[in-house]
Amino acid sequence: MIHSARIAFNQAFSPEKYRAFLAQIESDFSGQLDFRVAETPIFVPQVLTEKLLRACDDIVDGITQPNFREQTEGAIPDEARVPHEPLDGPDAHTQFLAVDFAVCRDEQGELTPQLIELQGFPSLYAFQPYLASQFRAHYPIPNELSHLFSVDTNDEYTQALRQLIVGDCKPEEVILLEIFPEKQKTRIDFALTEEAIGVKAVCLTKIRKEGRQLLYERDGRMVPIRRIYNRLIFDDLRNFPDLQTEFSLTDDVDVEWVGHPNWFFRISKYTLPLLKSPFIPASYYLSDLDAYPADLENYVLKPLFSFAGSGVKINVTPNDLASIPAEQRAGYLLQHKVTYDPVIQSPDGLVKCEIRMLFIWPRGDARPTLLTNLARLSRGEMIGVNFNKNKDWVGGTVCFFEK
Repeated sequence: MIHSARIAFNQAFSPEKYRAFLAQIESDFSGQLDFRVAETPIFVPQVLTEKLLRACDDIVDGITQPNFREQTEGAIPDEARVPHEPLDGPDAHTQFLAVDFAVCRDEQGELTPQLIELQGFPSLYAFQPYLASQFRAHYPIPNELSHLFSVDTNDEYTQALRQLIVGDCKPEEVILLEIFPEKQKTRIDFALTEEAIGVKAVCLTKIRKEGRQLLYERDGRMVPIRRIYNRLIFDDLRNFPDLQTEFSLTDDVDVEWVGHPNWFFRISKYTLPLLKSPFIPASYYLSDLDAYPADLENYVLKPLFSFAGSGVKINVTPNDLASIPAEQRAGYLLQHKVTYDPVIQSPDGLVKCEIRMLFIWPRGDARPTLLTNLARLSRGEMIGVNFNKNKDWVGGTVCFFEK
């Protein structure tokens, strides 16, 4: 999107350089990269950067309203409600915030962000700064562009992440919680997290419980767990209906969550109808609609409690909506469609993109702090692996912003 940076990058690009770029990642973290990294970063001009920041401010204004917790009580399924969520005080908020925007054009033809989804849950916080450094090492990235906000260097970024996740604990007293982390597609982020802040990924099945205390084995000894950096999504556990564990997320135990699992539900698709901004498409709980929009073809139907694009219906008809039983309608969201504008010039055409802004929310802060970003390129109907198979210049990447 920054023309000069795009021209310089594309002129420097070659399939051989891309293979060398991937080979370096493989050399650093053998067998850990299990998702497609795109051939290019995104160069975001100042005018779009400023709109993204305004859009983020509008969203933060919404989730910091005094009644936000009350409005989102219905987002947490009874069977997934985790005890000891701080209800007041310095920790009464999410510790992580990720906000996804499609890059579109407005009626004047100018680039503009439109909110797609948001989550009160950590994303690839350790991988993104590493990815940015690899792009800089292999390609000409202008020095005046940055992948960071609020901090100036990756070292400062890591320090902020360490303070949030480890705090006053020893790193060995903190775990990154997942289910079979060695099989997760995001496992390279787990490896980078351990390298950066000393926190290991631990499988739910490996946790032992003695009364209210949790422990795990490390270097041949049992170590008490004081804090959990949670990367485990309840939805993933449904893939293992016969899983036997000593510890369940809903157990009443003496542990501090970073961030608390209830915020995964509070800040999610469920939140969209509660937010208002020129950068947020109209969204409705299906159960709140007495009549459907006349231009139903311009809406998409999303299940509130499924993730990674599962169950999303792009071409919605009145029959689709009528077929949903009354008792299930509160679990669906009708959202105005967003039209991605192909703005990234690849060697053989234009590519669509989505930008995820990544925040942390330290203890006691009134508002979250924007630190970095994640981006995805797509040639398919939707952003995601299933819609971009056997294509190039697609996949995960990072933005460098003009400020």
